[in-house]
Amino acid sequence: MKKKIELLAPGGDVDAVKAAILAGADAVYCGLNKFNARNRATNLGFEELNGIIRLAHKHGCKVFLTLNILIMGSEVPDLFRLLNKLVNTGIDGVIVQDLGLFHLLSTCFKTLDIHASTQLNTHNEGQILFLKTLAATRVNLPRELNIDEIKTLTAFGRENSVLTEVFVHGSYCLSFSGLCYLSSVHGGNSGNRGRCSQPCRDPYALTSAGKRFPLNLKDNTAYSDLRELADAGVASLKIEGRIKKSDYVFTVVNCWKKQLQRLYEGERLSNDYDDLYQVFNRDFSNGYLRGDIHKDMFIDNPKDYSIKQFSLAGGASKLSKDKTAYYDEKDRINADLRERIKALSIADAPLTLDISGEAGLPLSVTVTTPDTSFTVQSGIRLSSKDAPGTPGLSHRVLTERLSNLANTGYYLREITTSRLQPDLFLPFKALSLIKKDITAALTGSKEIIPPVEVPFLTKEKPLQKKPGLSVLISSLRDLHLYQGSSAAFFFQLPDCLKGRQSEFITLFRENRSLHPWFPPVLIGEDYTAAVSLLDKARPERIVTNNTGIAYAARERGIPWIAGPYLNIVNSFSLLCLKEKFNCEGAFISNEISKHQIKRLIRPKDFSLYYSLYHPILLMTTRQCLFHQVTGCEKDRIDEDCILTCRKSSSVTNRRNEPLLIKKTRGNHHCLYNHVNFLNTDIVEDIPGMFAGFSIDLGEMETGTGTRTDKTEIIRLFEQLLNGDPMAKERLNQAIHPTTQTQYKKGI
Repeated sequence: MKKKIELLAPGGDVDAVKAAILAGADAVYCGLNKFNARNRATNLGFEELNGIIRLAHKHGCKVFLTLNILIMGSEVPDLFRLLNKLVNTGIDGVIVQDLGLFHLLSTCFKTLDIHASTQLNTHNEGQILFLKTLAATRVNLPRELNIDEIKTLTAFGRENSVLTEVFVHGSYCLSFSGLCYLSSVHGGNSGNRGRCSQPCRDPYALTSAGKRFPLNLKDNTAYSDLRELADAGVASLKIEGRIKKSDYVFTVVNCWKKQLQRLYEGERLSNDYDDLYQVFNRDFSNGYLRGDIHKDMFIDNPKDYSIKQFSLAGGASKLSKDKTAYYDEKDRINADLRERIKALSIADAPLTLDISGEAGLPLSVTVTTPDTSFTVQSGIRLSSKDAPGTPGLSHRVLTERLSNLANTGYYLREITTSRLQPDLFLPFKALSLIKKDITAALTGSKEIIPPVEVPFLTKEKPLQKKPGLSVLISSLRDLHLYQGSSAAFFFQLPDCLKGRQSEFITLFRENRSLHPWFPPVLIGEDYTAAVSLLDKARPERIVTNNTGIAYAARERGIPWIAGPYLNIVNSFSLLCLKEKFNCEGAFISNEISKHQIKRLIRPKDFSLYYSLYHPILLMTTRQCLFHQVTGCEKDRIDEDCILTCRKSSSVTNRRNEPLLIKKTRGNHHCLYNHVNFLNTDIVEDIPGMFAGFSIDLGEMETGTGTRTDKTEIIRLFEQLLNGDPMAKERLNQAIHPTTQTQYKKGI
């Protein structure tokens, strides 16, 4: 095999980064103390980053920095201070989720290589083109995809100069990444902000299927599937685990590195998982990758499975040793690893400058570090010092001008000037250019990039027109609702459109006042069917929660609005959607608070929307949630399950709150909050900001009841938007119980 695949390792702290380097990782990804999606990891300070970059590059290892959370507007100045330093380091790439950050990077920091986080849930071709438009060079594909889907997207990506990476080892998420709000709603810790408290790993009330941990998946491993991934053409194999310690990182990376060597050398791949079982795991599954989504992907215990695996009678030879001897051996190995880690230093390395020159020739500076030596020269020639009071090139002057090497990972130990002719002159500007050349050579940059100011956004005047109402429905039985109503009506399309596009094309052709509302997840042929619907129905307007459909709509000149599950929380995301994708408006994320919403600056000729009333989606999953809760006559999901299954159940958390499991025809399994979101306050709290408000009157039944029919609910919301002082009270009486905790708390 000629082309090698990058092995990408987690680096939650300095020791984990060093362990990854020792084990032979080709790249590591790590986060700083802010702006990354693993706040529970130790993470790094910026002062440590340059040392890590220098150490990694010395061992042929790249470093990618995770900036993979939603960015609040108030954080943008701090973000720019970080980015202005980061562009002048040797960082190899940044991993990004937020659309506003994509926009800022692609316009203000063009030298940084941008990778799309798995939080963007890139699962169709249109999403790859969407991210390419934002200058992404690589996308991290979702864990839920199977090998055929990965192969298709990888080939498409390569055709469009976008590489793919795939998670091959570590924790599974039960939800599609970026579409999990369980931790946010029930604990105030948003997964989209790196604060996920992992409530899917919590114990719940005993289910009728006899499970205490009904949402807990085994760990992911593609160890036996390496050849298929290589054949699929993926560029990078990513190991999960930035909250894992150095021994875990070393063991897993070492195993995978050896497996890769077997692949490159044409040897038979190993099926020996013994070493992988010796570090933290919840047992392993490759169900998603194999396209075999079955009940044995769950495990009814989130704790370390290595202890249980060790105790299993008749286990593999390494795991069946005497327990004391086993742990003694493990301690010895870890002690050896700690000593090897100590031998690797990320402290700033010393360098010396040997300066030489004579009149009529350029100034020459030879830079010597522990690892290399190079020479830079001035662009102009030295001259004799002739003006009284003009500072010459003394040792003191040269030290003052060249000693500050901040953010390079080096410090100046010594300057020698024995080969420099005395009484010479060189303008300070020329010395500054030499220093820039030295810094660029040390960091691997082409040139030092000056600081960039945060772009100024002009605040638009408040809207004078009263906001309109839009209504989302999901059943043909509700088509009568839009007849005679002034509200705009949208129809919620299912996740599975394959084979059904003709029925929906007819629906939208015959009901031109009804507009499509596209779901967040559209994989493979379902995405193709969705694009076909756009081509043949030619709707006047759409709302989409899928960026692939957003891209397709832009290409076809179809007006589109960004849906609430695109997680829009800052002004630069709005600007990105308008300027890059000709978007006419966007729903603001329901995760953010009143005060966070008030900070948003609406672009000119752009509309903002907000959902006033809806069931609260906690997660969307490709797995079956009934296996662990009520049981299911099928052991695994098949195509018929998605198309026809219609069930509901619930699990009860430790606070005795029910979480509702809903499976509707043509959709993936979803987990919902037990009561709906209702926010009538925002209409008065933030006047003049929103062009429209939305209500969801779909078929999703929760613990929220209504005391009137849907026609009356629409009328009450219209009265609310028209300023009726009694409408708010009537709505709160008619719809009960509800919550608006996210609006009060935010993220």
